[in-house]
Amino acid sequence: MNRPPLSRAILFCVIAAAGAAVDVVSKDVVFNDLGLQYMRDGAAHSVVEGRHELFDFPEWREGESDPWLQGWMTFRLYTSINHGALWGMGQGLTWLFATLSVLAAGAILFWLFIYGAARSLWLTVALSLIMSGTLGNLYDRMGLHGYLAADSTPIHGVRDFLLFTFGNFAWPVFNFADVFLVTGAIMLAVQSLFFPEAHLAGDPAQNSATDQAAAGDAPAGDSSGTATVQAASKTPAVIRDGSTAAEQVA
Repeated sequence: MNRPPLSRAILFCVIAAAGAAVDVVSKDVVFNDLGLQYMRDGAAHSVVEGRHELFDFPEWREGESDPWLQGWMTFRLYTSINHGALWGMGQGLTWLFATLSVLAAGAILFWLFIYGAARSLWLTVALSLIMSGTLGNLYDRMGLHGYLAADSTPIHGVRDFLLFTFGNFAWPVFNFADVFLVTGAIMLAVQSLFFPEAHLAGDPAQNSATDQAAAGDAPAGDSSGTATVQAASKTPAVIRDGSTAAEQVA
């Protein structure tokens, strides 16, 4: 099996690192400016005192900005801590999701660079987005943001701050890591639904050249070309398992 080109590894690292940085920095900026009221045992505790220098906010609520969109759809910044997964599912299972995040990160690296999925540019971008979201939320689940509860115990939870409301329905608060995770998962689904039989072990031009060599360029009695085609035809469509990897990340 040919190794993926070095450029794919560089692309993966750049997207994953940049996405994770955008997520963590955006959380720091919003939470430091708006502050955070943390609810525990029915009582509110001010975890972060907002500076209130960047965003307009209503006087009655620490951690909330004035809406930027008004009408049927509204958007505002609203700081909160999520102890579950994407869209608030699985509350209280922070360490389980942290463990799954570590396992998913390892699976992504294996899939791309050991199994060879990085030969596909589409898969490289999709999985790098998923990796960036995984790292961003894992940073929070490990308590690396440094927030402490009222009893001085570390808060192990994901920082969310993007709030959209559609009519009377408020979409669960989320962050940029969630955006990257969902985008990567959608890309995997598109690949799986519309290109399930694609040869992910190489570029189309390379596959075409291999087929031509096997058909007419190989010397008589030389079975190397045929063996190459047979090996290529047995390359599994690894994207079929893509949705599973995406589900474990959050």
